[in-house]
Amino acid sequence: MANVTTGRETLPPTAASVAHMILDRVAATPNGEAFRAPTADDSGWRSLTWKQTYDDTEAMAAALLSLGLEKEQRVAIASNTCLDWVLADQAIMLAGGATTTVYASTGDHDVAYILGDSNTRFVFAEDQSQVDKIALHKDELNIEKIILFTGAGDGDWVISLDELRAMGQTYLQQNPTSVKDRAQTVTGDCLATLIYTSGTTGKPKGVELTHNNWTYEAAFMDSLGIMNSDDVQFLWLPLAHSFGKVLLLAGLQVGFVTAVDGRVPKIVDNLPIVQPTFMAAVPRIFEKVYSKVAQTALADGGAKAKIFTWAFSFGNQMSEKKLAGQSLSGMENFKLNLANKLVYSKIQERLGGHMRYMISGSAALSKDIALWFYTAGLPILEGYGLTETSAATVVMRPDRIKFGTVGEPAAGTEIKIAADGEILIRGAGVMRGYRNLPEANAEVFPGDGWFATGDIGEIDEMGRVKITDRKKDLVKTSGGKYIAPSAIESQFKAISGLVGNMVVHANDRNFASALITLDPDAAAAWAADHGKAGASLSEIAKDPELLKEMQVSVDELNSKLNKWETIKKFEILDRDFTVEAGELTPSLKVKRKAVEEKYRDILDSMYS
Repeated sequence: MANVTTGRETLPPTAASVAHMILDRVAATPNGEAFRAPTADDSGWRSLTWKQTYDDTEAMAAALLSLGLEKEQRVAIASNTCLDWVLADQAIMLAGGATTTVYASTGDHDVAYILGDSNTRFVFAEDQSQVDKIALHKDELNIEKIILFTGAGDGDWVISLDELRAMGQTYLQQNPTSVKDRAQTVTGDCLATLIYTSGTTGKPKGVELTHNNWTYEAAFMDSLGIMNSDDVQFLWLPLAHSFGKVLLLAGLQVGFVTAVDGRVPKIVDNLPIVQPTFMAAVPRIFEKVYSKVAQTALADGGAKAKIFTWAFSFGNQMSEKKLAGQSLSGMENFKLNLANKLVYSKIQERLGGHMRYMISGSAALSKDIALWFYTAGLPILEGYGLTETSAATVVMRPDRIKFGTVGEPAAGTEIKIAADGEILIRGAGVMRGYRNLPEANAEVFPGDGWFATGDIGEIDEMGRVKITDRKKDLVKTSGGKYIAPSAIESQFKAISGLVGNMVVHANDRNFASALITLDPDAAAAWAADHGKAGASLSEIAKDPELLKEMQVSVDELNSKLNKWETIKKFEILDRDFTVEAGELTPSLKVKRKAVEEKYRDILDSMYS
């Protein structure tokens, strides 16, 4: 195992700032398609060229200038992912401001803290519900104006997006070069984005990311050679998250079109319409696709189920041979083509029929699920990064795929494994620092420009990074054995298609237990197949037949684990975790501590 690894590509020239990237893109391909988005009545999709996008954002930026926005002053966006979010962010960049991102699901007290700590002056709000949260704390904040994406506002403190555009058009008539002039003054060391992440004290920490951070990330994505100007990206990820922002910048850098729709329940419906060539997602989305496809194929039994099982049993063997650099025989290629015709091609069609690859990040992806998609002709390039490192720090290269690793670092970025196994990062993607938190900065910057990630990992002989767990998530049993919960959980999701989420619990306990939730769609399909159609999720969770099936899956998981890691007891909860209940982050990661606290009584009962 290696101790240090660096990226090996050569980066293309980086732009002076994100504002310069916007100007460069519209100058290079003014008539190229930039964005697609659902129409207001959801009857179809509308399209914008780069020139149309610029004209709109220039008017919005001009309005911000007319309101007195100075360079690096904060403008918040409190919204789910939508095209208006993208336009507002570009307008802020052109005006030289800095975007404070606020998840639409954030509670009013955290919204007030974020807006106050960032000293935000203006807010773009998705709808009245976001305005209401801010209004509860109006007297403690310095919010001068709120711009509504949807709604009319009051014409004073709260105005509509159309009113902002009209204000900007008037300002441009009197100051026609004002936006371009401001954009030209934005430098790489200027603050571009403030993203607040959960803090150990309960208060979110503001991560300060500069234009240099983002332009470096854009150049890195370009250097991989996996994107071109003819690509179609489908983007649903939360844009308040750094993962989503990086993907927007990749579009600016390369010039491809991005279809934007943040409604998670619409992802599967949108794919045949958008027909993307690539898409990024969190592991939960890949797990759901895998589960639904496998469950549907196997439900009826008979020849269809046998062909499906054969296609992946044989195909996975062939995939592992190819990944090991071995050649396939003529007969093996013939069988693989047959499997593609009968099975894989139909899965590809469900994802739009044009997908070349997908990108996974934000949490660990199961090796078994990654292999399944690869076999189906839908390779997933797993990546790794943190908000503090501008998201894309390490990415799997298509010609050096090894499941279980997250690939190699960006060119110019160094990864080092500390003596205790912690991953340290040094490079142009690392944040400027946490806002107003000198003690937290001292903790994560141990010296010589290194950033301490809080993740445990290792580096293989090819320089690829493997994440084994979060340093703070590693738990120790009362017998002194360490357990990495997330590694166990990701394995289990590849074994059971019924699972929504799993939380392994073992800290200071004499054995490991687990809380398991059911995926609502998979559970409903299971109930229908077992003559129990219409049963509620809570009824299914208590069903003796389902409990027996789940025990078989847990036994299979345990057969792959060390003795001290095995799950001795588990409870199936009567509902899946949700963002709204505070159990999942907006990027669908489980909030482990919140879940353990909420279900403390159930956990304690398993040890009584």
